[in-house]
Amino acid sequence: ESYKVMLNGPAPWGFRLQGGKDFSMPLSISRLTLGGKAAQAGVGVGDWVLYIDGESTSAMTHIEAQNRIRACGDRLCLTLSR
Repeated sequence: ESYKVMLNGPAPWGFRLQGGKDFSMPLSISRLTLGGKAAQAGVGVGDWVLYIDGESTSAMTHIEAQNRIRACGDRLCLTLSR
């Protein structure tokens, strides 16, 4: 079940990533900040990050994903899967 969230900035967004192509595992949410923007939007620990601002994460390394998130500025759009 995939879903989209739109987080309005600025950062911090209130989540940590794990995985990536360089770790041979899909990008996922490893931690949430209690009361943070991601938690308020319904993001869950363990959810897979499928797209960052419309760009597929399937071939992204961990650092590429972090840089893509930073490049989003004041609005971060994520497509996630439970």
